[in-house]
Amino acid sequence: MLARLVPRKSAGLLLFRRAPGGLEVLLVHPGGPFFARRDLGVWSIPKGEVGPGEDLLAAARRELAEETGFSSDGEAIPLGEVRQASKTVHAFAVEGDADPAALKSNLCEIEWPGKSGRRITVPEVDRAAWFSLDAARERLVAAQAAFLDRLASALGE
Repeated sequence: MLARLVPRKSAGLLLFRRAPGGLEVLLVHPGGPFFARRDLGVWSIPKGEVGPGEDLLAAARRELAEETGFSSDGEAIPLGEVRQASKTVHAFAVEGDADPAALKSNLCEIEWPGKSGRRITVPEVDRAAWFSLDAARERLVAAQAAFLDRLASALGE
């Protein structure tokens, strides 16, 4: 009998703020040489794997802190889940503010170039920025765009 593959589970936190031009969301750009010259379709909400038995919101808050150095303990708006490649991503939105210039990401080790056996250490995310919902939709990994629609709906935007 074949074992059923269980998709990985991630949780993330979408910070949002109300700016004079409308709603803005904080996205992060993945670090490392593979993404260095890529922009559209590669940004993400700060997210990461959920530990066994870990609460989804607690994991989302932990990941925000690990990937950005920012924290947010405001009231969370559940944004549901999306399927992304080999994982399911659960998201929450929290109103808050953060200075992208103060980004402090944790480091991770990757093999680069691929299949070379050589390991390098890179920041998990190399930058963060605030975007309008339209600009965020262009930059986000396609599956995560649904979180923007759900946030706008929850806020009556």
